[in-house]
Parts: sequence; C-alpha cells; structure tokens
Amino acid sequence: MSFIDAIKSGFRNYANFKGRAGRSEYWWWVLFTVLVETAASGFGDSLGGLVTIALLLPSLAVGVRRMHDTNHRGWWILFPIVNLIFLVSKSDTVENRFGPPPPPRTL
Repeated sequence: MSFIDAIKSGFRNYANFKGRAGRSEYWWWVLFTVLVETAASGFGDSLGGLVTIALLLPSLAVGVRRMHDTNHRGWWILFPIVNLIFLVSKSDTVENRFGPPPPPRTL
C-alpha cells in the first residue's frame, strides 16, 4: 500500500474497528500523523492539540485493525510494549477470525 492509499484508507475507515490493516497501511499512517502533528505544532499549541484530537479516532481504528491483522484482539493496543511487538510482526497470510487478509500491495 502506498503512502497516499494508506492516508485515504485511514480517513475512509476512520471509525471502522472491524477488519484488518496491513503493516504498510499502519506504518504509513503513523508517518502521516507524525508529520501532520509536527507541522501543526509549529503553528501553536492549540492547533497542534486540535490536530491530535482530530487524528485520535482514525489512529486508534488503524491500530486496532493492525492488531486484528496479527490475529490479536484490539485491546492489546492498550499495552505499549506488547502491542509494539505485535505491530512489527508479520501479518497472517490466511483468513483469521477477523476476516480475510488485506489486499496485496500494488506497485
């Protein structure tokens, strides 16, 4: 998944906590949020806070879907060290209890 596709998917599924999100989708989304929040904080704390609040729900949704992609419940996102291990691990290549794998990456 490309950077632009990951951003589109993040906003399209901003409150979707079902299904799966691949590793590339998750990490592109993380890069996008870091860049946007850094840029917004340069304009003041209030704008940075608004951007952080606006990106909170989509970020949680992508994170939960990423947990599902590794065949773990979304609640694991609340445990920082454990969820980091799950976030960097490979995806399940077959259908798991959370649905089919994300579509293959296109170049």
